[in-house]
Amino acid sequence: MTAAPIHLAGERLMLDPMGALFWPERHLLAVSDLHLEKGSSFARRGMLLPPWDTHASIDRLTLLLRRWSPATVVALGDSFHDADGSGRLPVTEQQRLNAMTQAHRFIWVQGNHDPSPPDGLGGEWVESHVEAAMVFRHEAVSTAGPGEIVGHHHPKATIPARTGNVSRPCFVFDGRRLMMPAFGAYTGGLDVRDPAINRLFPRGGRVFLLGKDRLFSFEIGRGAALRVG
Repeated sequence: MTAAPIHLAGERLMLDPMGALFWPERHLLAVSDLHLEKGSSFARRGMLLPPWDTHASIDRLTLLLRRWSPATVVALGDSFHDADGSGRLPVTEQQRLNAMTQAHRFIWVQGNHDPSPPDGLGGEWVESHVEAAMVFRHEAVSTAGPGEIVGHHHPKATIPARTGNVSRPCFVFDGRRLMMPAFGAYTGGLDVRDPAINRLFPRGGRVFLLGKDRLFSFEIGRGAALRVG
C-alpha cells in the first residue's frame, strides 16, 4: 500500500489509498463521511440493503489504525447517516468503536447528517478541529485560508481506461484546501466537475483517485476540466 505525500500549510501529509489522511508530525489520522448505519436507516424506510455497511467500514478503519498507529483520529462529520444512527449500532460494533476511542484520542466533527453527539460512544464532539495551521471541518468555507481539510461532497472522478471509463472516489487538492473522499461502505459520490466542488477549486488542482494499492494523480484545470496524463 503506497501513500502519496502532499504539502499543505507548510506540513507534509500522507494520502492513504483507502481514503484516509495521515499527518506524521502530529500522529493524526483523518477520515470523512463514514455514514455508519446507512443500511439500517434505509431499511426503516422500506429500502432494504444488506446490513453490513457499518461492519465493513469499521473493519477498514481498524486496518488504518493498525497501519498508522495514530495518537489522534479525526472523523470529519457525517460519521453516522442520521441523528439516531449511533443508537442503532449493533452491540459488537459499538464495543469496537469504544475500544478505538479508548486507544486513541478520538474527535468527532459535527456533520449535517449527525449534528448531535453520538450516544454511548467515547471521544470529543466538536464543530471543527484546529491543530497548528490546519482546520478540520465537515463542509468547506469558501473564505477559508490555506490549511482547510474537509469532506461532505464525497468527491469522485471518472477517467478513461482500456475497458471503458473508471469512476472512483478521490481526494481533491489545490495547495490550499484538501477535500477528502467519503470513507463509508454505502456512500455515493459527486463528480469533481460538479459546480458544488468546482467553485471550491477555482484555480484548478489535482485529483488523487483511489486505487487498490496506490493513488492515481491527475490534474484538474480551471473549471474542473480533468486532464489525464
